Amino acid sequence: MSDQKLIRIDESMLEGAISCEAGDGWIRPWRLPFEQRSLFPPEDGIQARAMMAAGVRLRFATDSSCLALHLVPQAGARCFDLTVGGEILQTVTAEASAGTVEFRDLPDGEQIYELWLPTNATVELCALALAAMASFRVPSDPRLKWITYGSSISHCGGATSPARAWPATAARARSLNLTCLGYGGQCHIDGMVGLMIRDKPADLISLKLGINVQGSLGLRAYKPAIIAMVQIIREKHRTTPIILVSPIISPPREDTPGGLGLSLNRMRAEMEDAWNRLVAAGDQNLYYVHGHKLFGEDLVADYLPDDLHPNGPGYEIMGVNAAEQALDLVLTN
Repeated sequence: MSDQKLIRIDESMLEGAISCEAGDGWIRPWRLPFEQRSLFPPEDGIQARAMMAAGVRLRFATDSSCLALHLVPQAGARCFDLTVGGEILQTVTAEASAGTVEFRDLPDGEQIYELWLPTNATVELCALALAAMASFRVPSDPRLKWITYGSSISHCGGATSPARAWPATAARARSLNLTCLGYGGQCHIDGMVGLMIRDKPADLISLKLGINVQGSLGLRAYKPAIIAMVQIIREKHRTTPIILVSPIISPPREDTPGGLGLSLNRMRAEMEDAWNRLVAAGDQNLYYVHGHKLFGEDLVADYLPDDLHPNGPGYEIMGVNAAEQALDLVLTN
């Protein structure tokens, strides 16, 4: 692009991030509080996943016919989506060592864009380049705020592109402002994550819990951990709708216990019992969704290649199901 208007990226343009790390001419979005990262061990676990930009995007309005994102080059390729009104306009891959991602032939007139950052990579963002005479502003966002917490199945490293991850697909379908706290291999119902969710503004919260704790929590700890996380969040979100979502299907794990004795079917029963106990104790804004409603047996053959994680098209189907089977429990009431 020649004759550019250069806009330095700052935190006000980011949505879906918890915090930002500032470097020499760049900022890196984090999905946990960067200044408190030492309180989220291990460094090579949840911290490493929280550096990845799953669900994070730049939101801005411009009438530019083209735009370029300048970022610090990295060794691997990274995928980006540009959306308007929830619809994907363009998907662009920045090849290894590329420092620019370009989007051309954009719609006429001012549009509110969301530029979705890579699901399974870190990004150090420098600037946006627009046509020289283009307008630019950071608009307010009136959409409801949705926070969702989960494992690699919510992190969606295998999504076709960032805006096609299941939380992104569901958020686009229902026009929600998404914060995705999907951490690959690291959803262990951590108390610090509960505190982080408690302290964030939210109109809707979903907790998709289970698959990772087969290796960390047993029968004695799983149900109390769910109850405790909900109660922690309730300290500041007294009436915010919370949706508990049990694990999606994984055929080898449905009836076979993991190392600490929990099969997925037992986990679903334990989560449903936790939900019943909390409702009986007075929580009238708590919902339970069986994971098979998001991704069940009918999808295994074509969309669950490793018997655990959906493939790219599978994540999109899961996002549509999540909107209809989970989000609509709240949004249509």
